[in-house]
Amino acid sequence: MTPVSGADGTSRDRSTAAPFMAGLVIFVLVVIAIGLLNFFGDDAPPPDQQVALAAVGQNDALQRQSYADFRTYTCAGQQGSEADVLAAQRDSVGQHGERFVDDVTDIAIDGDRATAKVTYHFDKAPDAKNTVEMTFVREGEAWKVCSPGPR
Repeated sequence: MTPVSGADGTSRDRSTAAPFMAGLVIFVLVVIAIGLLNFFGDDAPPPDQQVALAAVGQNDALQRQSYADFRTYTCAGQQGSEADVLAAQRDSVGQHGERFVDDVTDIAIDGDRATAKVTYHFDKAPDAKNTVEMTFVREGEAWKVCSPGPR
């Protein structure tokens, strides 16, 4: 601290702003570094997570009866017509209840093709787990489900 004489001639201590400014500069540099890492970093999840997200996304789209979203997560060869897909979904819900994805395991990726075991259960029989071997393909940059799931 530096002693300073006031207008009345008395002496008082005044702290300098240098430590505060140094802390502020360090804080701003850290925030900038975090921002740059987030901006230039790779945000895409790894391929195995993308496969799992396709299985969950397709199931979610079916439960919401969103054919547009269903197409987003389903390969071209399995998309069918909107009327047929939604009718089959309504029938399945009527018979078994809503379908839930419990787990996606044993993901094996070979180029643009993948397989995984997807475990489902239905609302009307929550303890009856159904594990199905599913196939996936990469179309463009996205992994898509390319086999029918349980109905």
